[in-house]
Amino acid sequence: MFRLSRFMEALRDNGPIATPRRPRGPVVIWNLIRRCNLTCKHCYSTSADTDFAGELSTAEVFTVLDQLHAAGVPAVILSGGEPLLRPDLFAIARRAKALGLHVSVSSNGTLLDPAIARELADCGVDYYGVSLDGLKPVHDVFRQRAGAFDDALAGIRIARDAGLRVGVRMTLTESNAADLPALVALTEDEGLDKFYLSHFNYAGRGRKHQRQDARHVATRQAMDWLFAHVWSRARQERAGDFVTGNNDADGVYLLHWVARRFPHRVDDLRARLLQWGGNATGIGVANIDNLGNVHPDTMWWQVGLGNVRERPFGEIWADRSHPLMDGLKSRPRPLEGRCAGCAHREICNGNTRVRAFAVSGNPWAEDPGCYLSDAETRPLRCEVTA
Repeated sequence: MFRLSRFMEALRDNGPIATPRRPRGPVVIWNLIRRCNLTCKHCYSTSADTDFAGELSTAEVFTVLDQLHAAGVPAVILSGGEPLLRPDLFAIARRAKALGLHVSVSSNGTLLDPAIARELADCGVDYYGVSLDGLKPVHDVFRQRAGAFDDALAGIRIARDAGLRVGVRMTLTESNAADLPALVALTEDEGLDKFYLSHFNYAGRGRKHQRQDARHVATRQAMDWLFAHVWSRARQERAGDFVTGNNDADGVYLLHWVARRFPHRVDDLRARLLQWGGNATGIGVANIDNLGNVHPDTMWWQVGLGNVRERPFGEIWADRSHPLMDGLKSRPRPLEGRCAGCAHREICNGNTRVRAFAVSGNPWAEDPGCYLSDAETRPLRCEVTA
């Protein structure tokens, strides 16, 4: 995850570079349930409104939470499907909080009512995130249900009014890129805490919609707008919490953005970006699916590393015998093609390997989602120190 607001605040303040705190374990995105009341076009878990056999019981989930705690996991994101369809969600959230984990719930927002929102707040849930794919006409098409936008927005407002920290996630595609400014404005007008722009990834039902990935020109335009918007907010001392994900070229693109405007700050920003470290698949982020299988992240369901019913999570995560995990944990990664020759690969860490695999069958090939020009993959020429 690329915390754009924090980088813009650092650009504004020019403060010291803090020593990063590296948790022992990864953030775990946990698909507790595969059932969902929607059938979204870009769903990576290929969920549907039906029960899926073999999902972990409450007792098994509690055992795995103990495993996560023992492995030094700092945070868990409870996802689905639609996690609100899991009747033991509140008990799971309470158990996770009792173990000291930061707990987020990732939802489509349509099922939230005031009673559920109050219960989530009482459980100590730290963050409630809802995906919106644009304004009503676009969102309802993506979610394949009329009224999905209105229901999701109602859920967002209920969560906000219940005192939950609430944010919106938008997955950028060619079909919805034009809605980005309006969706950001809606988020701000509603007084929400966070906006997360996720680049499109080729997984689950999303593999069928690769052609809807935002073309590189549209991606660059979206990032140019977002950089300018967050920088303007930062200068007004209200940077907020804007983050991006699933395309670590964003960090390199920001470096070029700063080089054109504040060339004397390039070295400082590069140092901060190197400390960030780029793509964290297989390192700082992990996934557990509804059956207990562990994956390098949520987009790698085709690669199973082990099952928490059979081996503790920490043991599975530390095991580098799988060649993909060994490569992901290597520094530098065994990149090929344009990514191998990029002067900024230490910043992005090779970007998103699952896109390379989806297109070429080779996880180390160049990432087709990298929107940098060839010139932007070369060393910067304006390394001016302040």
